[in-house]
Amino acid sequence: MGPELLLLVLTAAAVGAAVGTFTGLVPGIHVNTLAAVLFTSYPAVETALAGRIGTDAVPLLVSCGIMSAAAVHSFVDFVPSVFVGAPDADEALSVLPGHRLLTEGRGMAAVRAAAAGSAVGAACALLLAVPVQWMMLHGLAGIMDSLTPFVLVGTLGIMLIAEDRRLLTLVVMLVAGFLGFAVMDAGIPAAGVLGESTLLFPLLTGLFGLPPLLERKTQTALPPQTDDGCDPVGPGPGLRGVLTGLLAGWYPGITATVGASLASAFGRERDPARFISLTASIGTVTAVFAVVTLSVSGSGRSGTALIVKEILGEELGGFCSETFVLLLFSIAAASALGYAATIGTGRLMVRLTDRLPAELLTNAVLTLIGVLVLLLTGIWGLAVLAVAAAVGMVPPAAGTSRVPLAACLIVPALLGQLGWDSTALSFMGWPL
Repeated sequence: MGPELLLLVLTAAAVGAAVGTFTGLVPGIHVNTLAAVLFTSYPAVETALAGRIGTDAVPLLVSCGIMSAAAVHSFVDFVPSVFVGAPDADEALSVLPGHRLLTEGRGMAAVRAAAAGSAVGAACALLLAVPVQWMMLHGLAGIMDSLTPFVLVGTLGIMLIAEDRRLLTLVVMLVAGFLGFAVMDAGIPAAGVLGESTLLFPLLTGLFGLPPLLERKTQTALPPQTDDGCDPVGPGPGLRGVLTGLLAGWYPGITATVGASLASAFGRERDPARFISLTASIGTVTAVFAVVTLSVSGSGRSGTALIVKEILGEELGGFCSETFVLLLFSIAAASALGYAATIGTGRLMVRLTDRLPAELLTNAVLTLIGVLVLLLTGIWGLAVLAVAAAVGMVPPAAGTSRVPLAACLIVPALLGQLGWDSTALSFMGWPL
């Protein structure tokens, strides 16, 4: 592990940070998508780089770039959640407290809270990565796998019990879960002008993003945004997110936003900035622990991890291998860049919000979301967006929270654990 290799890893981390900043800022363009594009073009990339850095180093450096992009994406993707209302799958519910702070003139406080939570989460996850890898390799992984169905059922139960109007909450969870199952497992086409994509973008944007935007249209204007330059939450929420991030990184369907909701239910967290920081920490911890999960089980809980597995093969296996350490080193460097990118892009969005009329900005965002959904997922994506938006308007109208809408991700994961798919379920004789 010479200085030349470390310099190349730092370069790969910087390139990955730029990619992660782009994917984090553009709604609907997930880092998994660009990682998949890179994988298909990997032979050409390998040929181009082999003559300069050697064939043996190419898989490692490309993997460092991909995992760095995933880490930075987990930082920056809170900016469009706050200012645009187009959430990523990992922090869909953060758009709600982010919107609340935005309407109070504290949009930048939401961004700083997210940056602080991600930074604390990244630091803790990097420090714990090696000990957690050792425990996973010595039996903890098998124990956690055996508990997967119980964790998913328990998560749904806690979400239900935490609400006052439980019958209505149950109905919302069932509808959201059915919608999520239909989107993920029923074979609905997701081909847009730009090619095949995923319907998760219109699903989550409809459930969590459009309702606040439609509510914003009834407001006269957003208040001027202020920024005192201080971290509004401190390290506490980020530290609380570390253990939950480990669970979210291992169990399917337990995204950062679901984990934050559960942690908040136990801790009675109601402050929007602290909730955002907690969610950000969990998302970044999940991105870091994806490397641990990959090194232990050989499987990935994210698209980026799966692609890294295909590129590296068995190089990541074993306890604390050199490849494993260098991947963590690249993520550490990228996380520092991700913090700076989050603050910088947040300030840019504040200036944009202050200069544009609220109605014009809201209409522009709604148009942007519609165009992106059409380009990425086609007509069926627009249909999913409309149905999801209608479902997403129910909880606030009924006086309940939107947390149970996260069942759209948990129910399909639970059905998958039980071995049920679209061919095994039917409604009145019609296959689902």
